[in-house]
Amino acid sequence: MPKVLVLYDSVTGNTKQMAYEVAEGVKMVDGVEVVIKHVDEAKPEDLLECDGIIVGSPTYCGTLTWKLKKFFDESIDVAWGKVKGKIGAAFSTSGGLGGGNEATLYSILTILLNYGYLVFGLPDYSAPGVTAHYGTVSIGAPKEAEKKAARLLGIHMGEYVKKMCR
Repeated sequence: MPKVLVLYDSVTGNTKQMAYEVAEGVKMVDGVEVVIKHVDEAKPEDLLECDGIIVGSPTYCGTLTWKLKKFFDESIDVAWGKVKGKIGAAFSTSGGLGGGNEATLYSILTILLNYGYLVFGLPDYSAPGVTAHYGTVSIGAPKEAEKKAARLLGIHMGEYVKKMCR
């Protein structure tokens, strides 16, 4: 059965809320397993055991957290070149409008691209003006439109890994 890892870091709990919404979206796709892990619980082998990964981070100076960066830096010996062709996506939260969410998404996507993941965003709108072109974002705690966008990201990931694993 295809497996998706939702890997996240969270300080205030907002990114954790988004992680669980993303996972709910994956669960809506029959025949796909989802695992949610805080970065403190993750190990490099987790990257090998999943067919897709969705990484979420709070925004810190327009980048992912140091814990997520450290995780990927320390996973090179185990996963570099071995996850090529798997699917990746991103989500982020920030404290305010213009807080650097898209820059954070780019920092996550850049890491995933370097590892060889195939990354995607969504053209879908979950509400007027709420998109996930580069991944799902929320300013502060996710409201219903952001939760819906997070679930859409999970649904699409579930559908893509299911197609790729046929």
